[in-house]
Amino acid sequence: MSGAVLRVDPAGVVPAGFVELPADAPRIAVVVSLTFPGMTARTLELMERFTRTAFESLLAAGARAELVDSAAEELRPAAELAGCDGVLFLGGGDVDGALYGHGGPVPNSYGVDRRADEYCLELIRGVLERDQPLLAICRGSQLLNVACGGTLIPDLDPWELHRGGPGAPMFLDEEVTLVPGSRIAAILGRERSTVRSGHHQAVGAVAPALAVAAVADDGVVEGTEHREKSWVLGVQWHPEDSDGSAADRALIFGAFAARCAQRPVPAGTRES
Repeated sequence: MSGAVLRVDPAGVVPAGFVELPADAPRIAVVVSLTFPGMTARTLELMERFTRTAFESLLAAGARAELVDSAAEELRPAAELAGCDGVLFLGGGDVDGALYGHGGPVPNSYGVDRRADEYCLELIRGVLERDQPLLAICRGSQLLNVACGGTLIPDLDPWELHRGGPGAPMFLDEEVTLVPGSRIAAILGRERSTVRSGHHQAVGAVAPALAVAAVADDGVVEGTEHREKSWVLGVQWHPEDSDGSAADRALIFGAFAARCAQRPVPAGTRES
């Protein structure tokens, strides 16, 4: 089927159990591109597995998740996310370099979708303005930094700590340090963690509104959190990788869902 466009089927990643949740369960918008340029059978399988695990994790945490496809032909109006109790941004393709001031080609670039990038940046800025709880994973974490005025590393070199090499699986176990006193250190209850990574880009210059929450052993930023908003966390790794720690996944998604269940809090407050 030459030229066929691969796309994640929502029916295969959104479980049916959300209808059984109580009416007051927190509503969480899950933003992810169900397709992107150059998607292969391999990346399709990863996107399906990771997206399904994220939805299942929110369901297990008692939250009602709603899919928002950032690559849909007709995009959901950004203002509609105001009715949600929190927003989750998942991984996907690269962010267009022009959006963070990078000129010229990007080595190993894949999946760039400028329309989806601009839509996601609009969503993130709206979420921050409303001070809604936000969990941003991989691409989501990068978009969070760009939305706040930061930059990205277009292509990591050396890269060996962050992804598999030629002929090896893309995702690997990586050791990261969680900054003492950070939200992610409080959630996981320690200052070192083994995480699942598979990325060639990362946060570069950290936006002034964000604080570093986790770093790799080579100094690459692996996590950020907002300095002023009540609950905003970005992680470069993939807690929704089903090959990773189920216990850590439950802690991260559980903490996010619990914060979403608390409903809005006054701007300027900050809770763990």
